Amino acid sequence: MSLRPGLLATAVLLALPVQAAPTALQCGDVFDAKAGRLIGAQTIVVDAGRITAVQPGKAAVPGATTIDLAGHTCSPGWIDLHVHVGQESNPQSYSEGFRLDDVDFALRATQYTRRTVEAGFTSVRDLGGTIAPHLRDAINAGTIPGPRIYAAGKSIATTGGHADPTNGLNNTLSTLMGPPGPTEGVINGVDAARQAVRQRYKEGSDTIKITATGGVLSYARSADAPQFTVEEIRAIVDTAKDYGYTVAAHAHGDVGMRRAIEGGVTSIEHGTFMSDATMRLMKEKGTWWVPTLSAGRFVGEKAEIDGFYPEIIRPKARAVGTQIMATFRRAYAAGVPIAFGTDAGVSPHGDNAREFEFMVEGGMPANVALQAATVNAATVLGATDLGQIAPGFHADIVAVPGNPLADISLTRKVDFVMKGGQVVKPLAN
Repeated sequence: MSLRPGLLATAVLLALPVQAAPTALQCGDVFDAKAGRLIGAQTIVVDAGRITAVQPGKAAVPGATTIDLAGHTCSPGWIDLHVHVGQESNPQSYSEGFRLDDVDFALRATQYTRRTVEAGFTSVRDLGGTIAPHLRDAINAGTIPGPRIYAAGKSIATTGGHADPTNGLNNTLSTLMGPPGPTEGVINGVDAARQAVRQRYKEGSDTIKITATGGVLSYARSADAPQFTVEEIRAIVDTAKDYGYTVAAHAHGDVGMRRAIEGGVTSIEHGTFMSDATMRLMKEKGTWWVPTLSAGRFVGEKAEIDGFYPEIIRPKARAVGTQIMATFRRAYAAGVPIAFGTDAGVSPHGDNAREFEFMVEGGMPANVALQAATVNAATVLGATDLGQIAPGFHADIVAVPGNPLADISLTRKVDFVMKGGQVVKPLAN
């Protein structure tokens, strides 16, 4: 059977993909992240998930869907470099692993990813969690809402160190499970270090995270003891480079921090007990610091609540909680390169923007704090198309009412979020 020419043309047109109209965001003001300043009213043109033009004033764009954001400041979507999207602290955290399955944690985490992106954080780096790569894939497939996730997968630790998954188990369970190895993210020696990185590659990680010192919430006494040799760290960093990975190092103690920096890591996470000498070394090596003030404040507060943490945790939480802000003041004044991260999952998901307030409280100007979560964070990720409102960049845009440089708390009042050209939080009528 043959189709008449008119019907054939109609069939061809129906078979062609429908091109979505471009979007024009008419912003009352725009934060230029690269320059660190507001540049006045601009119209941002978005097409196929990317910014195609930025025009001065309230421009009319023929054929575009227009969104009026008068009275709002538009910023590049914020980037949180330290989250754990598969979990959130609560008084039952230390027993839930024995009662809940991974699917329970994953279902709960869909709430966390939604809160995060609706709070204006359109990209995050998840530094340790086996659920995060699956959440990343579900978000990329459009199955659930959430930020763009750069997932480390299982953190790499040493035996008994922070992120050893068998810490705190009784002898019977430890014997049944056997000693964890590189597959489980626990290494001792250079060869095992290389194997652990290759295992993360096999599992589809986007970056590597090591625990260079003890930690606050691990079931162990020390928060700051060094837990890797420089040779082990260097083996991890060199192997990571083979796969195009950067390496983030959890570190509270100064000795472990210095080993991680000398081993070539890209960033130090937390850095609570950082010395002046280590600050100078970070500047010399160009190592980024991700301070996670939100987590420090959170654990310090919860340490005073009976029963929130096991007793072995409370002294560590108090020590870190009282120290981190003083370290931040010194490090910022010393010129240490700083990028934004919260450790959300320790602190609540969706409250990520409180970090801006803590950074300003610590002496950082509001525009510099916003740069930490945009251009600086994109640099740490190695993402050349994130962190700016400019042609060619991902259309990740967040709008807040008023001027956040005059009142940084406005970052907690996000009215509009676009991620990859899609509106994920529309402006309320």
